[in-house]
Amino acid sequence: TPGRGCGVYTAECGVKVGVINLCGRIFMDPNLVATSPFDAVEEALATTGAEAPITIVDLHAEATSEKQALGWYLNGRVSAVIGTHTHVQTADERILSGGTAYITDAGMTGPEDSVIGMTKKAVIEKFMTGMPRRFEVARGGAVRVSGVMVGVNVANGRAMNIERLQEVVIP
Repeated sequence: TPGRGCGVYTAECGVKVGVINLCGRIFMDPNLVATSPFDAVEEALATTGAEAPITIVDLHAEATSEKQALGWYLNGRVSAVIGTHTHVQTADERILSGGTAYITDAGMTGPEDSVIGMTKKAVIEKFMTGMPRRFEVARGGAVRVSGVMVGVNVANGRAMNIERLQEVVIP
């Protein structure tokens, strides 16, 4: 898939942070996802692992089970596994036994008066007719920002806490 997939960045405090973006395979378009996220993360860790004591993994995937499996697979090897894609923040944030912060989905940033950020009419029509529809980003109304904040011990890269965040920024 297009993009770099991983990189190492320097935080303001001078600590190097590895960021790895993966795409799941279950229920996703097979033409877009050729590589298993499990194989892809091994390649990315080989690139970022020695350079960055803190590593954050974003798994853009549909299936909860695939996200959980990757979280456990990487438990103790990365600082956090944060699921994305379903646009609905889950309430399963936790620190896994090996010190990896985990959440199935960090949630959506976008308009609340929508269907996962898109205009309601187009999405409803697609479900009702089964015909493809062009989705447009909904406009107006309250905008919610969702995400997580993860505290990490910079000495060992282990997560100390994870907190869900949601705030309406445009009422």
